[in-house]
Amino acid sequence: MALRRADTISQLDDALSDARRGGQRIGCVPTMGALHAGHTSLLDRARAECDLVVATLFVNPLQFDRADDLTNYPRTMEDDRAICERHGTDVLFCPTPEVMYPGPQLVTVDATPLEGFLCGATRPGHFRGVATVVTKLLNLVAPERAYFGQKDFQQLVIIRTMVRDLNIGVEIVGCETVRDDDGLALSSRNALLSPNQRAVAPLLAAVLNDTSSAVAAGNGDASKLIAAARATLSAEPQFEIDYFEIVDPGTLEPVSTVTAPVRIAAAAYLGTTRLIDNVAASPPD
Repeated sequence: MALRRADTISQLDDALSDARRGGQRIGCVPTMGALHAGHTSLLDRARAECDLVVATLFVNPLQFDRADDLTNYPRTMEDDRAICERHGTDVLFCPTPEVMYPGPQLVTVDATPLEGFLCGATRPGHFRGVATVVTKLLNLVAPERAYFGQKDFQQLVIIRTMVRDLNIGVEIVGCETVRDDDGLALSSRNALLSPNQRAVAPLLAAVLNDTSSAVAAGNGDASKLIAAARATLSAEPQFEIDYFEIVDPGTLEPVSTVTAPVRIAAAAYLGTTRLIDNVAASPPD
């Protein structure tokens, strides 16, 4: 089946009508475009598990807390379309802001207290924008499964909780973070890094992995682990740390002593580019 592009809600309904009537399993991969191997891993998994795959491509203005970040976000529509086609996507939904928000968005979706930690603590309103647009996309596509990467771990936890609490009939599938050979988590924002910034960017993943190894070795004092990690990152003058936290993977609340599996999460700026990453960690048995 050739890739079919839908720019409006009516075109999306037309593209999905046969699959819906036939009871086919629909999989959805929501994206903001500038696709890379992390996105294609989601597309490939959806293709393997579903009868029809929908990719959505929408740079959502509601989730940007800085106007310059929205303006500068990479947009590579033609390349994205070709990537989707190569990876067996059936429908590419590419709405404009006017299609998604035809008038003022008076009703939004909040995810407090989950949005009060990590990225949400320094990006007010970000996850309200994420939860609102994902709710709209899931309602429009009505998939059986939707696929999200674990690199955006807080987003994944919020969307899973939202779907559960609002009784949205979709299974949220979390997929492993895809990394470059040097360990840097793939992100559309990586394209904004200068060569010098790109050279030091893998330090973020290295420090996360070192902290995870320390937890596995029995070091459970979170404050000491965080202090050591921050010291290593701060030794690289190009890094500006936003946060480095060790949190409960379900509630996202910081832990003081690691006695059960945790998520170690970090965000840092290289110039104006904000990188996020996270890894799982477990204390010894």
